[in-house]
Amino acid sequence: MTEETVSWLSRVRLVDEVFQVLRERIYSGRYAPGESLPQVRIAAELKISRTPLREAFRMLEREGLVTVGANGTVRVVSADFQGLLDAYELREVIDGLAARLAAERGRAHAAARLEPLLAEQRAALDPWAPDKYTDANVRFHAAIFELADNQFLNGQLPVVRMTAQVFTPKALLSQERVYSAIAEHMAIVGAVTQGDAARAEALARGHIRHSITALKDSGAGTASAEPHEAIRSLGRKRT
Repeated sequence: MTEETVSWLSRVRLVDEVFQVLRERIYSGRYAPGESLPQVRIAAELKISRTPLREAFRMLEREGLVTVGANGTVRVVSADFQGLLDAYELREVIDGLAARLAAERGRAHAAARLEPLLAEQRAALDPWAPDKYTDANVRFHAAIFELADNQFLNGQLPVVRMTAQVFTPKALLSQERVYSAIAEHMAIVGAVTQGDAARAEALARGHIRHSITALKDSGAGTASAEPHEAIRSLGRKRT
């Protein structure tokens, strides 16, 4: 029997690498919500053919980070005001579950994983560094999901990064809200490290509800604006 030659592994790795690069560019804001991603330009920039690029776009589409039109046009996902509220309503459920499971399953490692991220958040307050806070905030919530140790729950992490990173700081990141959010994070860590699953879940759900309230308060009076401009304007408001 002729020995089988496997030649597709390198291509798989290339597609995955391209996917990771593009995803990080979306998360970092280099590709803004609603921005068109021309395949010819990006393929030339990354020095790759359009075939792995198209496959990477499909992976991004499955994560909800891009939309692909019937004519092949690719755009970074964007959310109108109601879409952002809907995403946060989902987060109330999954963040609560993650905190409960983290208290039940990850208590022993919680302090070591979460306390340094709290310190990074506090360090971003003075001088105020929204990008650093956003990065530490996303890693904080992701760490709670990891401590929960549930593979299906981990599959919801893109929702966390989309709400907290792709659409923030433009949407919610006022310094006033951040001070409150860090205090809420500290309370969640306390409940998780103590193994108090019910309290951890209640605190995590309350944390997201407070974010929803802040979003609604900041969004008052923007309903008549264009959706993207309405969301952008939230980050410019300060109370």
